[in-house]
Amino acid sequence: MSENLPYRPVRRFSALTQRILFFNTFALFILIIGVMWVQSNRAGLVEERISGIRDQALIVAGALAEYTADADRRAVATGQAEPLLRQLIAPTNLRARVYTTAGRLQIDTRNLLARNLVTTEELPPPEPNAVLAFVERTVGTLGRFYDGLMGVRPLASLEPYFEAGQNGRVYSEVNTALMSETDSSVRVNERGSLVLSVAVPIRRFATLYGVLLLTTESGDIDGILKEERAALMQVFMVGFAALLLSSLYLASVIAAPIRRLAAAAERVRRGRGGRETIPTYVDRDDEIGELADSFSAMTRALYDRIDAIESFAADVAHELKNPLTSLKSAVEMLERTKEGENRERLVAVVRNDVKRIDRLITDISDASRLDAELSRGESEPVDVAKLLETLVSIYNGMNTPRGMRIVMQRDSAKPMIVQGLDERLGQVFRNLIDNAVSFSPDGGTVTVTVTATPVDGDVCSFIDDEGPGIGENDLERIFERFYTERPAEHGFGKNSGLGLAIARQIVASHGGRIWAENRADADGKILGARFVVELPLARKQT
Repeated sequence: MSENLPYRPVRRFSALTQRILFFNTFALFILIIGVMWVQSNRAGLVEERISGIRDQALIVAGALAEYTADADRRAVATGQAEPLLRQLIAPTNLRARVYTTAGRLQIDTRNLLARNLVTTEELPPPEPNAVLAFVERTVGTLGRFYDGLMGVRPLASLEPYFEAGQNGRVYSEVNTALMSETDSSVRVNERGSLVLSVAVPIRRFATLYGVLLLTTESGDIDGILKEERAALMQVFMVGFAALLLSSLYLASVIAAPIRRLAAAAERVRRGRGGRETIPTYVDRDDEIGELADSFSAMTRALYDRIDAIESFAADVAHELKNPLTSLKSAVEMLERTKEGENRERLVAVVRNDVKRIDRLITDISDASRLDAELSRGESEPVDVAKLLETLVSIYNGMNTPRGMRIVMQRDSAKPMIVQGLDERLGQVFRNLIDNAVSFSPDGGTVTVTVTATPVDGDVCSFIDDEGPGIGENDLERIFERFYTERPAEHGFGKNSGLGLAIARQIVASHGGRIWAENRADADGKILGARFVVELPLARKQT
């Protein structure tokens, strides 16, 4: 059944599994790498920003201490410090405040820089929009959930930012800087924007001249966070698109063919639309193609089995009808016959027909059970040469009819192992030897030869007789069920015609072949018939 199917090599690792793992891992890889990349940026964003502000504050505080320190008053000279702060702070988008050693505000760059002369704030929409409000609340909730997932403190847990006015001691970082230590803090203003601040002492030669406080302008850190969230969303969308495409691809190459196979199998099971065929995927070099090939072969085997059962049933009915008809006629004649000699002859006919029916029923029963026994039986290594030697010794140990001789020949003493059922293989060879004995003349010889062909990987057995041979037109017909062609001296009805059909069925189930041919000499004279049984050598288990 599998002769017309494309060859599919056995692979160590499933091609379908490779495909599933590759596409799912690829999509997941994109998503995980993107999240890790954005997460690493997000987790250290505030710390990196504070670190940058601290470096700038140290530079500015060093410049103020170097060029504006008034040693006599132990303070920063305002007239010299203001133009210096204007030059240093203008490019940074930061706010700088200088406090005296008493914690009083001395200089504020909001009063020095042009960007702070005009302030802008976003106004709420003139009319409330319920949909936009819902979207904003949802986005805010998702943002807080994301912050918690990423390990970022929620805004509600941060200290609120407020303007201290002239008294800088209300800021904890300023108090720390007044004790000659650098400090920072993270606060949130009334609009929910982060405000980062760093306070450093203005010190020269261990003398404190004041405190420099640098703070971010409202919203600049939040803009960076929004950009990071937008980047994360883009990575997520790309990963989701890759996951969706891979899922659709897998659905098209796996789910769709399997659904078609299942639908075809269901139609075969119902059997209402004639003989359905299972679709094959010859272009698929994976398990789906192998599954379709197996389903198709199984369906054809099922239909062949149905045909064989129908044909077998018809043949059985025909073969049983003949002896039953003869038996019926003999019984009817027996009722009308009064002469003893004729009655004895009719009784013999009845007895012969009963034996023939009994033999037919026995052979038919054996043939009908053969498939089930072959499928249920557990195969095991069988040495064909040893099996044939045992059979030949048993035949020679019995009283062989008509002075027959059975000889055994083998070309090697090595075991010739096949995988199969020894009892059924013995049945095949017994049937062939019995046929050879029945067709050979009195005092003839039946030769049994066994040889192994390692190149082809087969064990070949030959059973030769010295009979009249087989007609050219009958070389294949003799393997048909209930076909028999024997000389008249063998007696009518002593063979059911199932022996060779059963032998071919057994050999085929073992992956082998059986055929018949005639032996002839150089002049073309037939020397007898030969039956050849070819079985595959057992492969070594690895």
